[in-house]
Formats: sequence, structure tokens, C-alpha cells
Amino acid sequence: MIWAVVPAAGSGRRFGAELPKQYALIDGRPLLRWTLERLAAVPQLSGLMVVLAADDPHWPGWDAISGKPLLTAIGGAERADSVLSGLRALPAVVGDNDFVLVHDAARPCVRPDDIERLTRLAGAADGGLLAAPVRDTLKRSTDGRAVEQTVPRSELWRALTPQMFRRGALVRALEGAIAQDRQPTDEAQAIEWAGGRPLLVEGAEDNLKVTTARDLALAEWLLGEAVKRER
Repeated sequence: MIWAVVPAAGSGRRFGAELPKQYALIDGRPLLRWTLERLAAVPQLSGLMVVLAADDPHWPGWDAISGKPLLTAIGGAERADSVLSGLRALPAVVGDNDFVLVHDAARPCVRPDDIERLTRLAGAADGGLLAAPVRDTLKRSTDGRAVEQTVPRSELWRALTPQMFRRGALVRALEGAIAQDRQPTDEAQAIEWAGGRPLLVEGAEDNLKVTTARDLALAEWLLGEAVKRER
């Protein structure tokens, strides 16, 4: 049994629009709907938990996606708070040793076959995440103007989502981080702080996170291509 937790409580201030980015329309449907449908297309997935802001007036009230149950929980001020809230709100049938996927609401282009590979490989380990090797040359600059150093890229990866860990281990890792007043930028970092070594599972580089209006246009094109590819 695998459930997905989708934190969608952010206001999307950097997106620069009246609607939070998770509700921006792509081909007439909210971005969040695309994301949930991509997740629900994975046969191993049993259900979805969407974590919303307490005062979210835009939530359409969906209770199922592609025949799979969809539940909601109320998030917190930070991503870790929201993910923890979603984990705690999962049905009792999801045990501490069951794996849970955590996926960004603003990543509608994730490929279901990448998620299936993650569930297979990370499920045989102790959890892991989709990631992409860094291919660009990287420069370090402290003043934002001049290059101080070229950073070797051979050991660097871009963290993507979903990230998959056992429910109990992730709850404990997030609780531990929050108790120490530390804010992990993703679930893998919380697991790392708890002593874990998440498995890297290479995923497609077009698993884009929508942050700006320009990203939204690119996501719309990518999803159009994905629909053609998957027909």
C-alpha cells in the first residue's frame, strides 16, 4: 500500500498572480488537477492526501481522482509542517512501515513511469527520491556579480519529487527537525539529518516545478507533448 501526500498549502507569492500557482489553469484545468492525475495513473498508488491552507477558498472539493480516494488535511507555515500534517492525517490502514510518496503540487509534468521505477527501486531500499544529475557547469559567487570558483558537478544531483520513505521514519525525521528548529528543504534532507542515506533514482529532467508564469507556459507545452506520447 502506497499513499501520496501532496503539500498544496503555499500562497505562491513568487508566481505573481491572483490565484495560487496550484490553481493556475493549464488547458482549462487547474495545475493541481494535472499533478494529481499524474500520480493517480501509477497502479501502485492506493490514495492521495492533499494538504491545503486553512483559508483556501479555491479548493474544488474533489474526493477522488481516477477512481482513487482523495483526502485533505490542513497545512502549516512551512513545508515540513504541512507534510507532517498530511502524514498524520493518513488513514489508519497506512502503517508506520508502509511507504508514502511526497510530491510537490507544482510538479504536474512528472512521468508515471518514473514514479513506478522509484517505487520499485526505493521500495527495495529504505526509501529514496527522484533526482537528475547536474549537467551544467556551475559557478560560485558570493556577491552575485563575479565568479569566484567553478564547482565540480560530477557528484551533484538536482532533487526532484516524488520522494518516498516509510511513514513512521519520515514522521520521526520531520518531528525531530522541527523540534530542533530546523527547516528541511525537502523530505530527503530530514531523513539525512536523522542518519539515513536516501537512494537517488534518476528521473526525467522535464519534471519541472512551476514557480513563475514562464514555467507555467513551459509546463503546458510539456504536458501537451506528454499526452501525445502516452496515447
